[in-house]
Amino acid sequence: MGLLDGKRGIIFGVANERSIAWAIAQKLHNEGMELAFTYVGKTLESRVRPLAESLGATLILPCDVTDDSDIKSVFETVKREWGSLDTLVHSVAFANKEELKGDFIDTSREGFALALDISAYSLVAIAREAVPIMKEGSTIISMTYYGSVKVFPNYNVMGVAKAALEASSRYLAADLGPRGIRVNAISAGPVKTLAAMGISGFNALLNIVAEKAPLKKNVTQEEVASTALYLASPLSSGVTGEVIYVDSGYNIIGA
Repeated sequence: MGLLDGKRGIIFGVANERSIAWAIAQKLHNEGMELAFTYVGKTLESRVRPLAESLGATLILPCDVTDDSDIKSVFETVKREWGSLDTLVHSVAFANKEELKGDFIDTSREGFALALDISAYSLVAIAREAVPIMKEGSTIISMTYYGSVKVFPNYNVMGVAKAALEASSRYLAADLGPRGIRVNAISAGPVKTLAAMGISGFNALLNIVAEKAPLKKNVTQEEVASTALYLASPLSSGVTGEVIYVDSGYNIIGA
């Protein structure tokens, strides 16, 4: 018997086999959850589809999170095929590469709007369509980073976007609590993913965390995924509106 037998979830944000979202998908699947996946564009489909199919997924759907009609179509399909949904994982973030180096003050208006739309507002847009088919006891999980509350060189507009994501998660938790739907975010330490490698100076950050964090190491995708499993399971039935740090304790260190 798996912890999530009979449950169904959808994963937004798998990019490749090194994605945190993929580690989460594997962890949920291993505990019995049936999963659906989304992708954007042919290139990502070629990466996501084989991974999703390896877990037996039959719902592998295109979705541009900046397009409300795409999001609506995804959940119409999920409703038609499944009827209901237990878990939503939002692991979506993007900023133009030129915004992730140099000074934050040089962020362009267009780049700011794009980063906030994809990385933060998409959680609201996706949740709005998901909630009508989510049952009491369901959960929404998003991925954030400590750059939302502290300044990290070159994280720039993504830090602002993650701050907006965390605030959105809290407001959604307040909205959806009366329906028995929990909303939480995981703040993962730096992990070598496709998105992270686009941040200038990322490897230096890995070294700093490994040196300064109480556990003297960087976290793995699997460690982050274990926290997602906890949040998706009945073990966290009293937890909502939280940002849970999985970063070897780095966030507690002042000096």
